Amino acid sequence: MFNFFVDASARVGGTFRIVGKDHNHICNVLRMQPGDTFLVSCEGASCLCRLAHVETDAVIAEILEDNYQNTELPVHFYLFQGLPKGDKLELTIQKCVELGAAGIIPVEMSRSVVRLDEKKKKSRRERWQAIAESAAKQSKRSLIPEVFDVIPYRQAMQKAAEMDLFLVPYENERGMAATKEALARIRPGMSVGILIGPEGGFDEQEIALARETGAVVISLGARILRAETAAIAAMSLGMLHVEMYPDGEEK
Repeated sequence: MFNFFVDASARVGGTFRIVGKDHNHICNVLRMQPGDTFLVSCEGASCLCRLAHVETDAVIAEILEDNYQNTELPVHFYLFQGLPKGDKLELTIQKCVELGAAGIIPVEMSRSVVRLDEKKKKSRRERWQAIAESAAKQSKRSLIPEVFDVIPYRQAMQKAAEMDLFLVPYENERGMAATKEALARIRPGMSVGILIGPEGGFDEQEIALARETGAVVISLGARILRAETAAIAAMSLGMLHVEMYPDGEEK
């Protein structure tokens, strides 16, 4: 079932007025007809809707059921991703949005090969946000996660300090024991930051600053993972734990 996102102004009583690119997509790409059903997500809630009629510049969707489904995690995971090379961040954004990330924060780190000027940062962010929106639609999310501006590492640590829990997958002598303990600390309503380094990994000063910020250093296993793999693995661990223990307690 297709999913479309609108803001609160699109709702008029028991209907949504869908305009712009989604109007074009519904009419000219999907060629939907009156009576066809789809989801409309608005302010974090998804409604089951039926196409009522088509206007020149809008589609009118009749709401059949409010709060039809809730696909959002009860925990807000924010991925702090060291800037990787090429289009690797695009894959990371797509998959982590599918897994339930609430936001993606690209970070300029010591070993990041990529250096973007302000013009490129703006254009890249627009593309990354479009990828997040597409992934949110595909995975039936109730909201579109935000891809934030690219920020330097120290600013990222300031933002990480605002999180209820801040996790850093890194070489860890305690192995998966520390990972299990960290996941057990997660409770509904928390904000959880996850920091992943670029291809070259972290330098020691970055790890030291992360620890000063309050980071909990964890392991993702005995193997060395690529940056994009590490991000997906870490988000998968968080998502799986929260889905298995929605109240935060292991039975």
